[in-house]
Amino acid sequence: MRRWLTGIVLGTAATLALVGCGRPAGTDGDLVDDWAPMAAPTIFTPEADTCHAQPQEVGYLRAYAPVDCEQPHRAETLHVGELTDVDGAKPPASGSAGARTAFSECDRAARTALGGDWRTGRIALTVIFPSPPAWTGGARWFRCDAHEMRGLDAPVPERRTGSLSGALAGSSKLRYGCFNAVMKGDEVTEMVAVKCSARHRAEFVGIWQAPKTSYSEFLKNADQTHRACRSVIAKFAKIPDDGNLKYRVGTIFYHPSQDEWRSGNRGVQCFLWNNERALTRSVKGAGTGLLPIN
Repeated sequence: MRRWLTGIVLGTAATLALVGCGRPAGTDGDLVDDWAPMAAPTIFTPEADTCHAQPQEVGYLRAYAPVDCEQPHRAETLHVGELTDVDGAKPPASGSAGARTAFSECDRAARTALGGDWRTGRIALTVIFPSPPAWTGGARWFRCDAHEMRGLDAPVPERRTGSLSGALAGSSKLRYGCFNAVMKGDEVTEMVAVKCSARHRAEFVGIWQAPKTSYSEFLKNADQTHRACRSVIAKFAKIPDDGNLKYRVGTIFYHPSQDEWRSGNRGVQCFLWNNERALTRSVKGAGTGLLPIN
């Protein structure tokens, strides 16, 4: 049966070949130039000003499912950039030139979109690169995603509705304010946020941009960081930045992780610490009356 079917097919093909020796009407005999050119392959690039139900660490296409920012979500893409002249078979690693370039652009874009430095409030910034297969295929984009965080010591993305655009412009519930420090000996184990009208001993005063040193060198030089944060306090509280400053206030600081540091984030969060007495107002612009020499 199988040989018979094959014979019929071959016979039919031979008959068609004999019949088709003439040129069909309306053709020029050149089969190649009658095909439409194939479209150039396109590389997927995510969109800015979109929100996502869950945060990502790697930009896998299968996980890309943006939602309306008015719907519940945990991440928002503030900016999408592109790396040029970047070598390597894999996406940029922490500390590489590509990672530093991407972070720098994301940092600027986030400040513009949020209306202030994202490190002054409960906002985290994540740089997301394409997946390794997408990078191999030519993708060179990076995403700048922001997340509202649960707290200073709880870097967990909160579920929210509404865009973060302008979230740090003017007064904002996301801005860091006053705290009570939980201590274990001389070590701060937690900073509990409270209203500045409530009794407290600590207050966020601003960001110190640390110099370009190695991470290990930065960690070894904590005294320099405390001195720098005292200067930030002096500007915030409008008190003299002199030799008596260390007798007026103490300092607490939070610093970036090693990977963040190597990729360009050297913003140190500075806090005033008043061990002498509790305060019931912000020290912003308060002067020496509220912060006397002790």
